[in-house]
Amino acid sequence: TLARTQTGTQRTRRRPVHRPRPTPPMAAARREKMSAVDTAWLRMDRPHNLMMICGVLLFHERLSLARLRKVIAERFVVFKRFRQHAVEMPGMAMWENDRHFDIERHVVHTALPGKAGRRELQDFVSRLATTPLDPARPMWQFHLVDNYDHGSALVMRIHHSYADGIALVRVMLSMTDAGPKGPPAMPFAPKPRAKRDPDDALGQMLAPLSGVMQTAMKIGGTLVEKGVELWTDPTRAVALAGQGTALTAELAKLALMPQDSPTRFKGTPGVAKKVAWAPPLPLNEVKAIGRALGASVNDVLLSCVAGALRAYLVAQGDPVEDVVLRALVPVNLRPVEKAYKLGNQFGLVFLDLPIGIENPVERLYAVRANMDALKGSYQPILALGLLAAMGSGPRALQDVVLQMLARNASSVMTNVPGPQQPLYLAGARIDSLMFWVPQSGDIGMGVSIISYDGKVQFGLITDRGLCPDPEAISTR
Repeated sequence: TLARTQTGTQRTRRRPVHRPRPTPPMAAARREKMSAVDTAWLRMDRPHNLMMICGVLLFHERLSLARLRKVIAERFVVFKRFRQHAVEMPGMAMWENDRHFDIERHVVHTALPGKAGRRELQDFVSRLATTPLDPARPMWQFHLVDNYDHGSALVMRIHHSYADGIALVRVMLSMTDAGPKGPPAMPFAPKPRAKRDPDDALGQMLAPLSGVMQTAMKIGGTLVEKGVELWTDPTRAVALAGQGTALTAELAKLALMPQDSPTRFKGTPGVAKKVAWAPPLPLNEVKAIGRALGASVNDVLLSCVAGALRAYLVAQGDPVEDVVLRALVPVNLRPVEKAYKLGNQFGLVFLDLPIGIENPVERLYAVRANMDALKGSYQPILALGLLAAMGSGPRALQDVVLQMLARNASSVMTNVPGPQQPLYLAGARIDSLMFWVPQSGDIGMGVSIISYDGKVQFGLITDRGLCPDPEAISTR
C-alpha cells in the first residue's frame, strides 16, 4: 500500500505540459479610440504626399547617441502616445501600445557621405520626407547625423496623426534645457496660468493669427456654455454654430471659392520631393520693419514669401501680372495649457498672397489687408469640423472633402514663433532649427517659418516635378 501511495505521489508530481497562455483580457484595454480629426490625418497619407512633419536641429557640437537616446526615453517617450501605433478598423482607428517598443528602432545613427554640408543634408532630408514610417510601430523617428559640418544634425520625423505643430513644439521644449546641464526649459505638464507671460515661449505661438484665433475661441466659448468643447467635439460644435447664418455663409463661400492663379507650383505632384532652407533673418529687423509700416511680424514674413515666389517666377520667364497664390494657413484652436495633450486641434484659413504686386511696401499692405479680412472668419471652425467629418465618415467622403480643400490652394504655409532664448539638447546647444509641413491632397509646396533665439528661419519643400530647385526660392 505504501509503495502504491508513493508511486501515486510520484505520478502526481509529473511536470505539467507547457501550453501557451491565452491573451489576457486586459490586452483590449491597451487600445484607445483615436479622435476623428487625428483619424483624418492618419487616412490622409498619399504616396505623393505623406503626412509627416519633418524637422532639423543643427549643432556646432557633436551629440552623443547614447545621451540622446536617454533624453528621448526620459522626456519624449514619457508622452504615452509615442509608445503607441495606429490600428485601422472598419469605421474608426485605434491607438495600440507597442508591446515590443525598442528605442533603438526610433533613434538611429546616420553618417552622410564625404564632407557633409548643407547640400548633402538637404538631399538626405528630401529622401526621408518621401520614405514612409513603419505603421506597425509608433510612427516617429530621430536620425542623428554626427558628421554634419564638423558638428551634428538631428532629423526628426513624426506622423501628423500624433500631433500638430503647436503640440510638437511643446514636446520639443520639454526635451530641452536652459543650459548645458539644466534646468529643463519647460516642465512636462504646466499648470494653467491666469495671465500669459509675454516671454513665455509657448504663449508666443498664438501671436501670428491671434485675431483669427480669438474669434474662433469666442465662438468656442459660446459653444462650451452649451456643453460642447470645440477642441474635443468639433462636428457637434459646427452643427450648433451653424444654427446662425454666418457659418452657413462661410460654407457657401468655401464651396464657391474659385481656384487661385495657375502657376508652375500648381499641378499633379509626384513622389519625389526637395527641401531647402534659407539663411536666417534677424528677428529684430523684421520687427522694426513691421513697426515702421504698421504691420505685424507675420504680415512682414508672409510678404517676404510672396516676394520670393514672385522673383522665382520672373526668373523662370513666367507671367506674374495679377497672379494670386492661395495658401492654407493653420490656426490653433486649443487652450495653451492643453498643448501637451497632443492630438490635432487646429483649423485652417485660406490666405491670398498677391504675387502680382511688385512694390514690396504695396505688397505688404495687401497681405495685411487679406489677413485683416480673415480675423472675423468662421473658416477655422468650419475646417476643423470638416476634418472631423472626414475622420468619422467613410474614406470616399474624405477624398471628396480633401479634394475640395486642396484644389483651391497651391501651398500650405505655417508660422510658429519659438523660444527666443538658446536651448540645449543632450548637453549641446541648438544653433538653429527648422521644419517642413506636409501637404495634403495634390498641393505641391509647403512653406514653414519658425523663429528661435532672435532669428527667423524659412523652410521650403516642393515637388521635384513642379519645382525642382526650391533653394532658388529660399535664397531670394
